[in-house]
Amino acid sequence: MAVKEFALPDLGEGLTESELVSWHVAVGDTVHLNQIIAEVETAKALVELPAPYAGTVSRLYVEPGVTVAVGEPLLAFEVEGAGGSEPVAPVAEPTEDAPSDDAPVREPVLVGYGARPDAKGRPARRARPGLASRPAASAAVAAAPVAAPPARPAAPGTDTAVRERPRATPPVRKLARERGIDLAAVTGTGDRGLVTRADLDAYATRPSAPQATADAAPGELRIPIKGVRKATADAMVRSAFGAPQATVFLTVDVTPTSELIERLRARPDLADARPGLLAVVAKALCLAARRTPEINSRWDEAAQEIVQTRAINLGIAAATPRGLLVPVIRDADGHSLAELSGAIRELAVTARSGKTPPSALTGGTITITNVGVFGVDAGTPILTPGEAAILAVGAVRRQPWEHHGEIALRDVLTLALTFDHRIVDGEQGSRFLADIGRILADPASVLTLV
Repeated sequence: MAVKEFALPDLGEGLTESELVSWHVAVGDTVHLNQIIAEVETAKALVELPAPYAGTVSRLYVEPGVTVAVGEPLLAFEVEGAGGSEPVAPVAEPTEDAPSDDAPVREPVLVGYGARPDAKGRPARRARPGLASRPAASAAVAAAPVAAPPARPAAPGTDTAVRERPRATPPVRKLARERGIDLAAVTGTGDRGLVTRADLDAYATRPSAPQATADAAPGELRIPIKGVRKATADAMVRSAFGAPQATVFLTVDVTPTSELIERLRARPDLADARPGLLAVVAKALCLAARRTPEINSRWDEAAQEIVQTRAINLGIAAATPRGLLVPVIRDADGHSLAELSGAIRELAVTARSGKTPPSALTGGTITITNVGVFGVDAGTPILTPGEAAILAVGAVRRQPWEHHGEIALRDVLTLALTFDHRIVDGEQGSRFLADIGRILADPASVLTLV
């Protein structure tokens, strides 16, 4: 048997670290190739990691809640080696002339995974509190049992004989500091005495627990800023202070669009697509962009150029339990109304389940945010960094409205368009929004835009 480590892979899109959310395997489990073994959270999405080997899990190096850098080991497998049941030879650092037993083998390579044949060794890795150390490069250690080794007594006269540093993951240590809790006073119930979040909660509710410090006053709940929330906050700050933004509003009678949607949903060939207002707005946006291509542009600061993009990669803002995500429908202008409807529904379900891959959250050229689903009439959206415009769609209200010289109850909504004023002039932004409004007020008007 040979011992193979699996390090956190490069998940792409410039991501350098991820937080381990959960293990789907335990030490001693037998796994098959591509079986889901763990779930990690990047700054953009939850990602399931498949097993790169078929074998037995021998060690887990990381506890859930720990942030791991790309290239750091997550777990180790015992796999069938070239020598069958022969002992594993001591591992030496590979060289160009002499490959070692630790050199990458030709396992099936997954997207973003797999051994790098040109690797010339591994970088040094930081030891993490409470995690098993990496097995030494020797047959004796590779074959060592998985059980934790017995604690070694401290040398007489040393401070460690009296008190050792409590074992806890970095997020738990941070939470303890915020709550003013001394970890040494908390009894850990995790693996090998690891102090967990639940242990902190239990300790804080004890009558004898000390009061929280000024950093965590009574009645306060402090939530670490990380993952999607941190990425969203960083993006909004860059957007708000990186581009001069202007917003224009338009209130539209969309009764004809509401009637069109009812007719489309009654058609048997569109029964599965069930197009809704957001799909119609997306189609109207793509059509209106033909007259105002500046709206589908970006500002290249380094080159001092405005870059217009032919294809419309449409971002759809989605509220999820993990925060705001903006998955992208690529080449949205080439989609039919039914295809846009299906794509919007699919990306919303995927985003809310936390399964959106990082690659689906980049490359957008313009965004729609549907604040109407929350009962909001209008808002001033903030640009997605790197994009020239974002359209906010308000709630459809049944209200009195002028119609053919009389007052009638009509379906009315408000649109808000925020744009980068370096790229889009007020005339261009207003014309683009008016074109969208014209389509929604009279869907037949699309014939004047083609």
